[in-house]
Amino acid sequence: MKRSKAGKEGEGGGQPGGDFPVVEADVVIYGGTSAGVAAAVQVARMGMRPVIVAPEKRLGGMSSSGLGFTDTGDKSVIGGLARDFYHRLWVHYSRDDAWRWEKREEFGNRGQGTPAIDGGMRTIWVFEPGAAESVFADWIREHRVPVFRNEWLDRETGVEKAGNRVVSIRALSGKRFRGRAYLDCTYEGDLMAAAGIPYHVGREGNEVYGETWNGIQTGVLHHRHHFGVLPGPVSPHRVPGDPASGLLRGISADPPGEYGRGDHRVQAYNFRLCLTDHPGNRVPFPKPDGYDPRDYELLLRVFAAGWRETFQKFDRIPNRKTDTNNHGPFSTDFIGESHKYPEAGYEKRRLIRAGHERYQKGWLYFIANDPRVPADVRGAMGEWGLAADEFTETGHWPEQLYIREARRMIGSHVMTENELCQRRPTPEPVGMGSYTIDSHNVRRYVTPEGHVQNEGDIGVRLDNPYAISRGCLIPPRGGVENLLVPVCVSSSHIAFGSIRMEPVFMILGQSAATAAVLALRSGVAQQDLPYADLRRQLLADGQVLPPA
Repeated sequence: MKRSKAGKEGEGGGQPGGDFPVVEADVVIYGGTSAGVAAAVQVARMGMRPVIVAPEKRLGGMSSSGLGFTDTGDKSVIGGLARDFYHRLWVHYSRDDAWRWEKREEFGNRGQGTPAIDGGMRTIWVFEPGAAESVFADWIREHRVPVFRNEWLDRETGVEKAGNRVVSIRALSGKRFRGRAYLDCTYEGDLMAAAGIPYHVGREGNEVYGETWNGIQTGVLHHRHHFGVLPGPVSPHRVPGDPASGLLRGISADPPGEYGRGDHRVQAYNFRLCLTDHPGNRVPFPKPDGYDPRDYELLLRVFAAGWRETFQKFDRIPNRKTDTNNHGPFSTDFIGESHKYPEAGYEKRRLIRAGHERYQKGWLYFIANDPRVPADVRGAMGEWGLAADEFTETGHWPEQLYIREARRMIGSHVMTENELCQRRPTPEPVGMGSYTIDSHNVRRYVTPEGHVQNEGDIGVRLDNPYAISRGCLIPPRGGVENLLVPVCVSSSHIAFGSIRMEPVFMILGQSAATAAVLALRSGVAQQDLPYADLRRQLLADGQVLPPA
């Protein structure tokens, strides 16, 4: 197999200094997410030279950063490299030495409504972060993919273009990477934006694409992540019922706006935490710097109303660990604090991330230690802690913040809820999705009646799997010809609520890489690549597509 001139895994620095040789490859992949790794493997399998330029230190994105309770939908439409990923995890957990903190039979066939282990090419869909990281590392090693970690794109002047083609990219360290094709596999879409490709941030109004579930969603109470699950209303004021006392922290004084109208808001972020209740592997929840119990006063009112679902999304993964996610009116989502992240500079993003970490660590510490928390809840939380054998280089806390949504390209085709609900056909499919249309809350506000409420959480079940168009991976005709975007895809906000799942990102990473290689072989722009050629190769490589 041909090797990149980088030769082996590179060492990033993130700081400028000195002259660097240009790293050359056929396909430059910016972003070490699950999509980025899958894309690199596909490029290598097709006989061309990939390189991954990763802002991250840990490869695999959310799939190796705590999101181990996989959102799958219909597993039968997950094929190709994504299927191989979950199969390799099954192989891992078939070994006795994978079970350190519990026996395999104690874990059993845990999953999400279906057995975690299935037939055919056997797979497991719930797993530990360290196990996932090992699978990604195996992929990289087997295919000899050069990786440059901790390399951050110079978003101001680091993209060199010649006409409609990207020629090279430069990191803040000074390293330059030159390829014939590029993939933006970041959760933020930084390369896409720096290359001048049009995109959108926030929620479109329903009128933009003829949708139902986009825009402001006042009065819509799906799932159980709202105050309507409580037996009565909750006051948003510091002194209950006294508006003059001011609002509790985390509640917006701004009016919510008109239902269905667009706005700038993006769904809430959090960290997907790997916790454990095994005494031999448990690290007590630390008290974060800047901890202020006043941040959690609203949570006390939720408890006082009788709510006892704190542990409902402590989803079990192997070895007595969890993938802990948001659940309820006041949980691990830092509601209202994500809106500035997509367009923020690196330093501002670092501060936003730190704010999320402080909030979420404080949430855990508060519940486990504050004497005002009901004794039954406080005692139960005291049985939990961070997993000592996970994220050992970062204090047992994941590096990757869960960027559920940031920029979204406006590409050759925009996926909307109409395609997902199959009200109209999807042109040129390159993969499939099936998960519920799922978006988290964007803010807390005061209702006209003077009560606190969350807004933005949507859960719309789909009857059948849906196709995802090639057009959502590529810029419009006449735009950039050699850059594909398999994560920040061309999609409305609400359609992205289903597309944004990790198995789908791996599927689209493989499909985008396939398209990049075929276009290079043919010497054509992405927009001119014959779809029949792409479809034929995708099917040959195990992707699942709807009948032609």
